[in-house]
Amino acid sequence: MSGLVKRSVTLAGHRTSIALEAEFWAALAACAAARGMALAALVAEIDATRGAAPGSERGLASALRVFVLQNFSRR
Repeated sequence: MSGLVKRSVTLAGHRTSIALEAEFWAALAACAAARGMALAALVAEIDATRGAAPGSERGLASALRVFVLQNFSRR
């Protein structure tokens, strides 16, 4: 895997940066394209739903990685 790639996004009106491996960014972009949505919109959706279940609080980068793993394990 490659090193971390940092990107800035706006979530709930606030700018934040997220560092993920390039492979995870590519996988997220593929997931967003498959859903017909922008990458930023998918990241916002994942952000809005993380921690919704009791005991599931995790950082955004971790939530994005888990989303990718769950998405590709369903295929």
